[in-house]
Amino acid sequence: SRVTSSITESPIVYQGRRAASDAAFVAKKLLKSTGRAAWIAGTTFLILVVPLIIEMDRDAQLSEFEMQQASLLGSGPAPPAGTK
Repeated sequence: SRVTSSITESPIVYQGRRAASDAAFVAKKLLKSTGRAAWIAGTTFLILVVPLIIEMDRDAQLSEFEMQQASLLGSGPAPPAGTK
């Protein structure tokens, strides 16, 4: 009992506990700020990138539809620009 109390009250144990407490505090702050950064990145992606992807898909569908219409009418697809 005397040995245990002298060990738990030693300055080394106190400094170790304090270091562990400080490390836990820093880890908690880091996780909180990382979560905020992930939320900002996620909402920015939804607001800026998703509409762009939808518009590009819509444009590709329209182009494919025009090619189908041209093949049905017998004119064939238009030649690529810059060919002779």
